[in-house]
Amino acid sequence: MADEQVDSTSLQPQPLAYQVGGHKGIQTTGDGTLLIKPALPLELQFYQNSLIDPALALLRPWVPTYLGTLRLEGKNTVEGLTSVEGIPELSGIIQLLVIENVTHGFRKPNVLDVKLGTVLYDEDAPPEKRERMQNTARRTTSGETGIRLTGFQVFGNSTSQPIVIPKSYGKSIGISELPTGIARFFPVNDSMIDLPGTHSGERMDVGLQRALLLPILRFIRKSVQEIRDVLSTIELRMVGSSLLIIYEGDWDCAEMGVQWLATHSEIGGGEGEWRNEGMKGEYMVGDGQDFKEEEEEEEVEDSSEEMEGEDRPCVVRLIDFAHTRLKPGEGPDLGVLRGLQTVLNLLDARIADVDVM
Repeated sequence: MADEQVDSTSLQPQPLAYQVGGHKGIQTTGDGTLLIKPALPLELQFYQNSLIDPALALLRPWVPTYLGTLRLEGKNTVEGLTSVEGIPELSGIIQLLVIENVTHGFRKPNVLDVKLGTVLYDEDAPPEKRERMQNTARRTTSGETGIRLTGFQVFGNSTSQPIVIPKSYGKSIGISELPTGIARFFPVNDSMIDLPGTHSGERMDVGLQRALLLPILRFIRKSVQEIRDVLSTIELRMVGSSLLIIYEGDWDCAEMGVQWLATHSEIGGGEGEWRNEGMKGEYMVGDGQDFKEEEEEEEVEDSSEEMEGEDRPCVVRLIDFAHTRLKPGEGPDLGVLRGLQTVLNLLDARIADVDVM
């Protein structure tokens, strides 16, 4: 019976708590481990191909783990799911994508969404949209640098609520202000004067200690370099995709994470593969497959791996593939590669600044 295989409370969705970019309406499962979002055709195709296409094998560790789809008939397949705010009620079948929630396991996730690419419109976009997105690229940092700081959040050290920097900030700054934006996302404790949307001139209690932030920055930089190296070998076009950077804002958890880095210093791309290993079972409701529980002995081993995974201090992933297409024979996406190089340059500068503090 399906209700014996899947705990219904674990599937009961709720709004995503830490969303700094992308379209609204993304949900999480009740336990917070998975994301549920509308299954747009190209994004679903990308995730399915990432499991089987050799061309995408090296990219797999750097995207959220794909669990499958939910197919819903009205309000009958999963009780209450289509009545949740943010999931449209449509006649007929509603198909939803189920993927890993990358922020799960962080106590205070500091989250940055970086929009990648110099081209912001898909190949089938109508002329008016092409013109509008070309103007957007010219007006913002996207056109020249291949990135825009879509939005980010930073937790205060004495509060349980994050300071959220909206999309308007990233659209308003110029190229020369990008280093300031990165410094605001990676503050050293007691060195940050203000954040957009807060009272200017106040010294805020945000940021990690230098000794914690520096190894985290270096590991994030290594991850971004590996993502760029992988994408330079894949012939595809990524329009509207983002680089998602998450790091722990809680001092105690960050300290454990830095210790974890010290014992896993050999991990590069393997970090993504190792984390995927910890995601056992499949939610394939409506895909003709059941959620599979592992044997009790294996569950014990997996839980220890997941606990270890919660010690990681940072995660870097590529997200949002609604306009991603494989393009054999056309080479890699140079605009996305330019954006990743910009991120690397910004990280190098921030690492140098923090190193001399």
